[in-house]
Amino acid sequence: MKNLGLIVILLFFTTAGARAQVDTTKSDDLLNELLSSQDAEPQLLPEKFLFTQKLLWGNKGLMRNFDRFKLSAEERANEMKIRRTMLTTHQILGFATLGGMVAQGIVGSKLYNGDSGIRDTHAAIGAAVNIGYFTTAGLSLFAPPKMVDERKGYSSIKLHRALAIVHLTSMITTNILAAQLESNSKLKPYHRAAAFTAFGSYAAAVIAIKF
Repeated sequence: MKNLGLIVILLFFTTAGARAQVDTTKSDDLLNELLSSQDAEPQLLPEKFLFTQKLLWGNKGLMRNFDRFKLSAEERANEMKIRRTMLTTHQILGFATLGGMVAQGIVGSKLYNGDSGIRDTHAAIGAAVNIGYFTTAGLSLFAPPKMVDERKGYSSIKLHRALAIVHLTSMITTNILAAQLESNSKLKPYHRAAAFTAFGSYAAAVIAIKF
């Protein structure tokens, strides 16, 4: 019985020592993880962003060749100010371009109905709309990327971008068909359909981001 009691006591202290060693190991691992996370560099760029933004603002983007835009926490903070300015201008020009599209639609309808005297006006408004549209698009496509990745699921930004694919394709199609109308008047219905698609999807994109 004495030997049995001695064995139980030895087993108790051996098990307790092993548990203490495991707990110490876990504590050391946790401490090392916390220290390594503190030493790790902060995330300066999101994992996913537009290739047009990567061209300028990626790790090896064109803007990184200038000391003013070296990739650092301080410079990224300055880039966020640039991003805010570009996107604010993007919104203002977006509304102005939408107004130009409305005017172009009114003038274009009169031109389709035979009022050839406003052809020059139609061309001038069309040029202004194109300048406004592609400038607006460029401000968004080439703005510095945000600091963090977008959250998963639906968002108005994702809807805005999906609609952007539609109105960008429609705008390019509209311009291509417009250049061919003089030599092929049968393209008028397609030109008009492309123009209305561009306007409708563009207006929806503006509404989605604003509301």
